[in-house]
Amino acid sequence: MSKYLLILLTIAVVFSGCEDLLEPADDNHRTLEEIYNDPDFAEGILINSYSRLPTNSYSFNEVATDDAVTNNKFSGYLNMATGQWSSINNPVSQWTNSYTAIMYLNRFLAEIDSVEWSYRSDIAKTLFNNRHKGESYGLRALFMLNLLQAHGGYSSGGELLGVPIITEVLETGSDFSRPRNTFEECMQQIYSDLDEAEKYLPLDYLDLESSTDLPARYKDFPVEEYNRVFGDVNRQRISGRIVKAIRAKAALLAASPAYNEGTTSTWQDAANYAAEVIRLYGGISELDPDGGLFYIRTNVNRINLAADRDQSEMLWRGSISTGYDLEQDIFPPSLYGTGQVNPSQNLVDAFPMANGYPITDAVNSGYDPANPYINRDPRLHNYIVVNGSTMAGETILTETGGGDDAVDFLKTSTRTGYYLRKLVNEDVNLDPTSLQGQKHYNPHIRYTEIFLIYAEAANEAWGPDGRGVNAFSARDVIAAIRSRAGISLPDNYLASINNKDDMRRLIHNERRLELCFEGFRFWDLRRWKKNLTEPAYGVRISNGNYVVVQVENRLYEDFMYYPPLPYNEVLRAGLIQNIGW
Repeated sequence: MSKYLLILLTIAVVFSGCEDLLEPADDNHRTLEEIYNDPDFAEGILINSYSRLPTNSYSFNEVATDDAVTNNKFSGYLNMATGQWSSINNPVSQWTNSYTAIMYLNRFLAEIDSVEWSYRSDIAKTLFNNRHKGESYGLRALFMLNLLQAHGGYSSGGELLGVPIITEVLETGSDFSRPRNTFEECMQQIYSDLDEAEKYLPLDYLDLESSTDLPARYKDFPVEEYNRVFGDVNRQRISGRIVKAIRAKAALLAASPAYNEGTTSTWQDAANYAAEVIRLYGGISELDPDGGLFYIRTNVNRINLAADRDQSEMLWRGSISTGYDLEQDIFPPSLYGTGQVNPSQNLVDAFPMANGYPITDAVNSGYDPANPYINRDPRLHNYIVVNGSTMAGETILTETGGGDDAVDFLKTSTRTGYYLRKLVNEDVNLDPTSLQGQKHYNPHIRYTEIFLIYAEAANEAWGPDGRGVNAFSARDVIAAIRSRAGISLPDNYLASINNKDDMRRLIHNERRLELCFEGFRFWDLRRWKKNLTEPAYGVRISNGNYVVVQVENRLYEDFMYYPPLPYNEVLRAGLIQNIGW
């Protein structure tokens, strides 16, 4: 009987097991409905957009301009700059990345009011709801700005177009064939979203000590609950101050020569928006004396997370990480790097002498072609490694016979005679026997950029010394930037400039120097409608002789001031392509 019972039990177990095997397993994919009771899961939709910020890493699209070349033969930017740029092959496209972020943000805004942001407190629930709305509107405006910069352009009919404006959730059955809106309509959408963001966001995320410090919108809320949601633990999220900076960036783009015939935004708008940010910063006298060297170890270590202390240069930055990937790409081969970004002779020549005069001024500059790196603007040696420079404790020789670092000696050697110093941490050790990383972070927006926006826009609006309703002029701002850089005083070259055209050339050059290798030059040349085909030059040094040589052509056509829409999107949705593509 015991044997029979054991057999029956075994059969029952086997058949029940088979039944379990035939049943479909539980689905571990989370559904939209779960966000309503799981605020962390819900916030992940918002965080997805933060993770898509293009400034989370450096693009180094300068290698597709007159500022640099690359020794990476597989670089998409190299292919683009040398004649292989198309609507199918577009390394600077923002279409997929930015629209994906916008779709997440639209979904988040549609569902945000139904999320149980706090079970403990209705007040906290309201505050979290408001903060997330403000962040979403601000981020959506920023991603629209990225799309406008990367894809706005003229149709064959002469109309300045932007991109399709999508502010609602698109479902599986939705109509995805949205026509392009005008550039102006896109700008107004950006401004509208930024205005909405400011309704909800604090100027900065700070722990307040007293209810008297509460913003007017939140004056009736307990300060403890306010600090929980808007306190300094949340810094580096988008804030009211960042929203104001984005507005200045957008207005600058729209007022620029490439776009100003199709928009109502003006140079005065851009100047006033930037001036507001500068006033909140404390004025031009507060320009961070170390801001131009924000990336070096001593300045990175000035950031004290526990004490909530950032470099004053940083309006908005990314997270701090420890590593050495950047140095692997940038260091010369003698330091175990692959030297992929090679500054051009064009850029080197753009740095003035220490007395502020351009090297082309034979009378006043004191430039010596036989000793081209002597008595130069300190930024040259801060940002670029020249022949004989010391980097990470080693002397770097790019001259003939200089070893691994000499021009074209290895496939990882420089092609121009220069290596990049800016952005890297020279305390990184790439020696495989003692590999050691260091702290890094990426700036999203630096105050120097805002100062330069003001200088450019103010000069165009009112001339070198005009101020509009503001307390400072374009000349004042450029004087502060050049003084910080180490230009000797008095700055007689700056003082000699007395008209808008000459000041424009100086401002454009200062922007080129201050923001080099941070992803601006490629877009600045286009919005200024400047020459895109200036070849990239380098230098060959042998026996003390310096010979400038052409390293790489730039094969752009005039219609390439306005990058293309993706070919597949044009086909799928019937979108009007920018002229020429």
